Amino acid sequence: MVQLFRSIEKVFIRLELMAKNYKPVLNGERYLTDKEVSQRLKISRRTLQDYRNEGKIPYCQIGGKILYRESDLQKMLDESYREAYK
Repeated sequence: MVQLFRSIEKVFIRLELMAKNYKPVLNGERYLTDKEVSQRLKISRRTLQDYRNEGKIPYCQIGGKILYRESDLQKMLDESYREAYK
């Protein structure tokens, strides 16, 4: 019985984590905030703003909110990828 309750508790913890990290999809695309992007790229939000101003990273602005498509970020990373020297 104790084992059953522990298993149920683990399931609830995982569900809470999934709900916390859930991002709704719009037309099959996920949009991220500047805070999320800066955390993922390990850069400051100010650097992210510089990237926007310099046209290095595409974004959408709705009112005062700036959003980034996840696919645009992946494309930017893929284009910037450099192979290791042999």
